[in-house]
Amino acid sequence: MELVFRAKRVVTPVGEVARCVGVTDGRIVAIEPLEAGLTGERVVELGEDVALLPGLVDTHVHVNDPGRSEWEGFETATAAAAAGGITTIVDMPLNSLPPTVDVPALEVKRKAAEGRVHVDVGFWGGAISGNLDELRGLHDAGVFGFKCFLLHSGVDEFPPVDATELEAALRALRDFGALMIVHAEDSDAIEHAPDTHGEQYDGFLRSRPRGAENVAIARLIELARWTGARVHILHLSSSDALPMIASARRDGVAVTAETCPHYLSFTAEEIGDGATQFKCCPPIREAANRELLWRGLADGVIDCVVSDHSPCTPELKRFDTGDFGVAWGGIASLQLGLPAVWTQARQRGFTLSDVVRWMAERPAAQAGMRRKGRIALGYDADFCVFAPDEAFVVDVAKLRHRNPVSAYHGRPLAGVVRQTWLRGTEIDGEQPRGALLSRGMC
Repeated sequence: MELVFRAKRVVTPVGEVARCVGVTDGRIVAIEPLEAGLTGERVVELGEDVALLPGLVDTHVHVNDPGRSEWEGFETATAAAAAGGITTIVDMPLNSLPPTVDVPALEVKRKAAEGRVHVDVGFWGGAISGNLDELRGLHDAGVFGFKCFLLHSGVDEFPPVDATELEAALRALRDFGALMIVHAEDSDAIEHAPDTHGEQYDGFLRSRPRGAENVAIARLIELARWTGARVHILHLSSSDALPMIASARRDGVAVTAETCPHYLSFTAEEIGDGATQFKCCPPIREAANRELLWRGLADGVIDCVVSDHSPCTPELKRFDTGDFGVAWGGIASLQLGLPAVWTQARQRGFTLSDVVRWMAERPAAQAGMRRKGRIALGYDADFCVFAPDEAFVVDVAKLRHRNPVSAYHGRPLAGVVRQTWLRGTEIDGEQPRGALLSRGMC
């Protein structure tokens, strides 16, 4: 074998165990008890203070490249991902120019990424008003599924779909087995909510009420029931929706859901005036809501945890005025998701196996990746060497994403990523070795 890891703590699908893990040609070819003493051309002995995890899979990343690369870019985003133990990302179809809403735009994005990525990168397609006829072409070109908005996306070039357009898109996607991932906030509910301006976070929270999520999710579930399509709820913030999702699944509706580290870490009560680094849509809600999201993870109603890394320049966060009404909504957290989630999870009695299930195994399965997210025979040799008991304080100046803005700045977190390996090669952050993925090839 070309590479062998020997570790007393290896997180596998059957739990945390002592194992030797052998690698050849970028794939895992052997998993044996530690005492088996596997040998290879290179042997990496890991101490008891670290655990060998599968490389994480983050299926919700806004790279914004090309077109808005001053917000982020493929080089910086994937370097940050690797520093956070992530070995595979799937890029969102909006905030880049052009948005990924037809095959020519997908090719533009692939060319922008080629030779510049430190981890493996796949792409979502966009479902917008007026591009129904483009969906099959994008599917055949290898996108992992399609994203739509039910209200204004924040950028005019990615318009939302109405109920009729969503139903038509779901019927089309059902026919060729594609997944629709949905930003589920209801436009009418948002329009009738109080407008928000100024530094008060409470005002912003009232402008994006739980009801906007709840109504949108209820409608999406019924459309999935009628059409038989597969749907996925993005960045779930409202715990009110959990019983609806659970009920729909019992009825056989093909619906899954994700949440994000910031909804599991922060609370509305702790966000100060003008702290626009915490603005995101849907918003961070109250402490009691956070605990119910954790219960949703424990119960399996929420399938996975992904970053929704949505960075921008410092100017767009409007720190000069602290006005939540005009600041860009999005939290940059790509490098910090694993320690952020682990910090909260360990306090609630969860294990590293739980975190790996939420942040590696299930995101990979949800996107249809058959060789990612597990330490198992035949899988890609993607690994994260993680020190779960080591702590650090977040300093934005030391993060790898492009702009020094993060809601986690100054926050103490547990867990440090020591190394990240992609297909049997350690990522050094200097030489890009990532591949561009298409649906079905991973």
